[in-house]
Amino acid sequence: MEQTNAILTLSALAQETRLDVFRLLVSREPEGVPAGELARLVNIPQNTMSAHLAVLARAGLVRGERHSRSIIYRVELDRLRALVSFLVQDCCGGRPELCAPLLADLIPCCPAEASS
Repeated sequence: MEQTNAILTLSALAQETRLDVFRLLVSREPEGVPAGELARLVNIPQNTMSAHLAVLARAGLVRGERHSRSIIYRVELDRLRALVSFLVQDCCGGRPELCAPLLADLIPCCPAEASS
């Protein structure tokens, strides 16, 4: 990922509702969530949700797929992976022990054990 793309992606997430929606969609992978349900869950009007989803889609963070009369939104996990990789690619200056706690935190299903 280039710096310009990283800035576009981060700016899309730099708004409370969009960040909430993105995190909600991450938690609902791989099923996704219909746009109307997203609006209900976040408690905002559907037209406002559509505007937020459009920003996230332009940044490459989400995609919508039509299913009958609904549009199901899902996270673009490859874009998220590219962003996180961009942010940490030069981590630690060649000292992997400095990055170990960060990398452990990125694995939510297997958190690092607390020190005794």
